Order: sequence, then C-alpha cells, then structure tokens
Amino acid sequence: MTTAAGLQTVVTVPARFRGPEGSANGGWIAGTLADTLTEAGCESAVEVTLHAPTPLQTELRLEHMVNTVTLSEGDRLLVEAIPVAEELTGPGFVPFNEAAKAESRFPGLIDHAIADCFACGLREPGDGLRIFPGRVDDDGALFAAGWRVPFTVSDEGGSVPTPIVWAALDCVTGWAHLQPGESALLGRLTAQVHRRVFPGGTYSVVARATGREGRKMYGESAVYEVDGTLVAAARATWIVPKS
Repeated sequence: MTTAAGLQTVVTVPARFRGPEGSANGGWIAGTLADTLTEAGCESAVEVTLHAPTPLQTELRLEHMVNTVTLSEGDRLLVEAIPVAEELTGPGFVPFNEAAKAESRFPGLIDHAIADCFACGLREPGDGLRIFPGRVDDDGALFAAGWRVPFTVSDEGGSVPTPIVWAALDCVTGWAHLQPGESALLGRLTAQVHRRVFPGGTYSVVARATGREGRKMYGESAVYEVDGTLVAAARATWIVPKS
C-alpha cells in the first residue's frame, strides 16, 4: 500500500472478498483504505464513505493525500476515507457461548439475499468469515455471533489484517435491521481497531440497530475477546435500495 501523501498505487480486489454481486464487501474495502491511513501514522477512528460499489478484479487507483485516502475507477470516486477525532465504544458484550447460540436465529439462514458475501455469506469454512448474527434473546436489541477466526485470513506476521476485522464489523450492523430476504448497501462505516485479532481465536461479534430515517439504517457493532475486552468497534450507515 502507498503511504506517502500525493502518491498513487493500483489496487485490485480479489474475487474472494466479494459482497453484493460483482462488487467488494463494503467492510473489507473500507478497512483496506483505513489500513492505508493507519500505516501513515493515523491512530484515531477512520470514517469511510462508499460512494459507489467497488468492482472486483479491476485495476483501481488508490491515492493517499494528507489525511485522506481515495479509491477511484477512472474519474469515478468509489471510496473515501478520513480520520475522525472520536472514541468508538461497543454496543455491549455478549459472552462467546451466548453469541454462538444466537447464530441459530440468523435471518440469512432462512433467506439470504447476498449468500456469497465474504463476511456473512454461506461460504465454505475457511473461505468466508461465516459470521451469522442472530438476536440474542426475544426481548433484547442485541444481535451476536461467535467468530471462529479461520487460519486462512492471517498475514505473514501471523495476525489478522485490518480489512478482515473491518469486514467482521460490517454486515452485523445491517442484520440488526434486516428480515430474511431483505438487503441493503453499506453507505458509511466508521471504525476503530484497538487490539490485534489472531487466527484460530474465538471472538464475540455484537451489533445493535441505533435508528432508521427513510431509506437509511444506522447501527453499531464491536468485536470482543472472550473475557469481554473490546477489540474493535464501529458505527455504520446502510442504504435500502429503492423499490
């Protein structure tokens, strides 16, 4: 990745990291841009706005400027990332065993509009993340899933790259709103990663809906270690397609 301001590099999204048909998983591509800011010394939360779907296996231009990273296809701006001065907190800890039990209530098991999604799709173990959030209990607002991190997402240093962690934070915020068969597109994701995630580890991924305004849906999410330590937190805005 390019980290010097004003420089550009070519980025191609592998098909593995797909979300909606023909495009990148929103959390993964958002985390890719956020990682570029982090490499440049940014330690704050990063806000990433998705202006248009990011195509797969296509040469794209990533440009690092002062406090901004953009991804474009030709003259079309796809994604933009900026640091934000705020501390993100999670929606609340759910122990791993309870989070794992909630997976049986995952709406996508009934009807999944994007069943091939890298983060929440019904992919083969080790290929996708297979994060299946369900309501924790009948009366509560929390959705959760147990994340069993596959070794196939580790980097050369033996830890899980930032884009993977952002992908884990992504879809759960949408499922806190969606019913079986419904879909929406990620419009903005703001996240902050506090600790490393390790392959082979078990984590709780928790989310809750925080509001809705017209076609916009809002939610927050977090990844927790088994003892409740906050690993990463996010706030998301989703857009429901026009009917």
